[in-house]
Amino acid sequence: MKKQAGFTLIEIAIVLVIIGLLLGGVLKGQEMITNSKIKRTANDLNGVAAAMYSYLDRYSAFPGDDALADDRWGGAVVGGNGDGDIDGAERPDVWEHLRLSGLVAGSGSSNPNHAFGGEIFVQNGGAGISGTVMCMNLMSGKIAEILDRQTDDGVGNTGEFRQTTGAAAYDQNATNLTLCKKL
Repeated sequence: MKKQAGFTLIEIAIVLVIIGLLLGGVLKGQEMITNSKIKRTANDLNGVAAAMYSYLDRYSAFPGDDALADDRWGGAVVGGNGDGDIDGAERPDVWEHLRLSGLVAGSGSSNPNHAFGGEIFVQNGGAGISGTVMCMNLMSGKIAEILDRQTDDGVGNTGEFRQTTGAAAYDQNATNLTLCKKL
């Protein structure tokens, strides 16, 4: 009788355990990366708020709305109308004023990106919040709910952190939500 060559049950079990450990490590690594991005996005929002208030303390106006910005930095810098609101025409100037003042890194007037790839922008009102707000676009529903729970009440249409859809619950399948937080 000829003996058949093949794998024993112990060898197959060992291979399956190794594959399970590798998959577990990959999934845990992905979770750690996502958690890191969430923390970085929350820190970005706090940093933008700190920069906005530092600018207000230093120049007695919000960036973008600063009527003396063109005199202060000259060149092609556009000053705002000084009415206390950051309207649509002043939105791009927010980042240029913050960058020229040295409160945020970079140059120019383009909106910075958050860790999930969308833009961070500042405007007057949004998501049912009056006053100056910081907003982020292209956020997933899952990440939006986590950020809301970390910074506010976890409900999408109440508090100081809201989604623009006006719904109380976050759509867990959404990939393009815009969120706003009161400054």
